[in-house]
Amino acid sequence: MSRNRILIVDDEPAIREMVAVALELADFDVLEAENAQRGHEIIVDERPDLVLLDWMLPSVTGIELARRLKRDETTNEVPIIMLTAKSEEDNKIQGLDVGADDYITKPFSTRELISRIKAVLRRASSVAAEKAIEVEGLCLDPVSHRISADDYPVDMGPTEYRLLEFFMSHQERAYSRTQLLDQVWGANVYVEDRTIDVHIRRLRKALAPFDYDRFIQTVRGTGYRFSVKSAKAG
Repeated sequence: MSRNRILIVDDEPAIREMVAVALELADFDVLEAENAQRGHEIIVDERPDLVLLDWMLPSVTGIELARRLKRDETTNEVPIIMLTAKSEEDNKIQGLDVGADDYITKPFSTRELISRIKAVLRRASSVAAEKAIEVEGLCLDPVSHRISADDYPVDMGPTEYRLLEFFMSHQERAYSRTQLLDQVWGANVYVEDRTIDVHIRRLRKALAPFDYDRFIQTVRGTGYRFSVKSAKAG
């Protein structure tokens, strides 16, 4: 399966580089931002699996960015670990109060950081695995493996179910056929790229009676995406 993507938001290049190297060695993909504004753009566009967020950022602080992310329903489930030189109890409480999932004080060992990241990702995935996903009346329940459209059951095969589950969990981003194969079938399974097109057609056919097939969009030269925004705009 594809690697977890971690966003580092820190204004110190040396810290970003040290953490990035450690994360890549631990088999994570890394995104970087030098300030809160750029960090927010990457979170909205790229949907990282976890954010390492420095408290003391220029202009907009890490705590303000964390508060903004947790208030927005499109970003409030992205796990956050605060990185800071502040070790006082009040600061830790403030960080956790705005919704940070963990807190690590500089200087820290990269081994401790990696173990904290893995623990937070485990917690996040176990919560996400049980939570129903609902988009505009289309609902996917991962516990019962049932899909409904405006409370009517939707029948589809297991592969189409996994595709839809991935799309609904990763909305508004285009994925290539290779990325979808990696995510839905797994990296070690050989499947031809065009197999994706067959399953996309089946998925659209299952959703078409309820007019939800418009959310599964072809992106020319790239692949596919699940988008409510462009479906509404169109």
